[in-house]
Amino acid sequence: MKLETRSIEFVPHAERYGTPRRLFTIWFSSNFQVTALMVGTLGIAAGLSFAWTLLGLLIGNLVGTIFMAAHSAQGPHLGVPQMIQSRAQFGVYGAAIPLLVMVVAAVLFLAASGVLMRDALKALLPISDDQAIVLVGVLTFVIGFVGYELIHRLGAWMSLLSTLVFGGALVLILLHPGQASANASATGAFSWTAFNLVVAQAASWTLGYGPYVADYSRYLPANVNTRTTFWTTYSGCALGSFAMMALGALLAVAIPTALGLNPATAIATLFGPSAPMALGVIALGVIQYNVLCLYSAYMSSVTIFGAFGGLRYVTPTAKAVVMAVLTLAATLIAIATQYHFDTFFADILIGQLYLLIPWSAINLADYYWVCRGHYDVAELYNAKGRYGRFNRRTLAVYAVSIIGTIPFMKLSFYTGFVASWLDADISWVVGLVLAGALYCMVNSPSSVRQGQFPSSVPE
Repeated sequence: MKLETRSIEFVPHAERYGTPRRLFTIWFSSNFQVTALMVGTLGIAAGLSFAWTLLGLLIGNLVGTIFMAAHSAQGPHLGVPQMIQSRAQFGVYGAAIPLLVMVVAAVLFLAASGVLMRDALKALLPISDDQAIVLVGVLTFVIGFVGYELIHRLGAWMSLLSTLVFGGALVLILLHPGQASANASATGAFSWTAFNLVVAQAASWTLGYGPYVADYSRYLPANVNTRTTFWTTYSGCALGSFAMMALGALLAVAIPTALGLNPATAIATLFGPSAPMALGVIALGVIQYNVLCLYSAYMSSVTIFGAFGGLRYVTPTAKAVVMAVLTLAATLIAIATQYHFDTFFADILIGQLYLLIPWSAINLADYYWVCRGHYDVAELYNAKGRYGRFNRRTLAVYAVSIIGTIPFMKLSFYTGFVASWLDADISWVVGLVLAGALYCMVNSPSSVRQGQFPSSVPE
């Protein structure tokens, strides 16, 4: 398998290949793993009944995935990484602001996954806590460095292997003697606060893919139908994430003691003597998810540096250095936070909403409403060109949208006055509506379409 040579540049039409079916497997498998399972346990841990937890997870997944799939549909049409396209809205230099947010969020998720896999790897190998986290980083780095094709092939294999393991886990949970406690928990009282928390966390999970989902569709031929790209991405992500989160909720109510265990270990122990084999598949699934985070953090990092240095091509050596730095940062954070991980993970999941959702709304409003997909791709790499260095109007909309959601925010260390009054965090809805509406107000579709540009560059 060849090392990927493309990075932040436009993918020539002659190099496009594959079908949208690949998008289903990569997004199904990357969500059908134990990091998502942990999201499903959070509602039960907060006191919400099993039935209401399932409904909250379903709503959050169905709504959040709409936006990530809409980003994915841009990939084949434009042939560039997701955050390169953001230069059309924010300016070539201005895009560095949401790009930096993206890098930080990806690194934090890398760290979170490292902690989740720590105990699983220790059960497989005679290593310490810190060594297990380092091993996760090393494996992630190797796969991420090889790049796009290996990532997609791994996604196809993990779709099969994860289905076998977690499908078997579902059967074993339903056969577990503790199922009686699950039936009792299913009739618990409704809590608006806990229900809203579940919806927000599930939506956050899928919305978080928005800044890099098109990175994995940009190699598809430009004539791929937009609806096909959207629905294969949507179905893979929504099905994988909801199924795994639902399994997490079921595990929490059927075997309450599992809440005190690492989720990977809790699942593996169901298989008895075959637990090491199950752990191996579970660990590889999380590694695959980590690879997506690392690969996209790398793409966003070089996009930032590329804007100020006029960079269009990244050498393998430079790629290795950037990925190594990102992996090291995530590993150090994981080691430092591993013993107070629960609060750390919850804050990541919700906190990324506040900064990435306004970007998502702006990007989608521009692509589907203002510009209708018409961009001069060559100008995305030219700071002196059509899109300029900074788009002050967009940056102002982005800032106002974030500030506007502050009263609705709810974290472990801060609660806005509206969130306190409602006893719920609806900031993700406010951020989407506010940013999208403001962006459309300050940008006229008719004025943009007067000077339409091709959506590709010469071969």
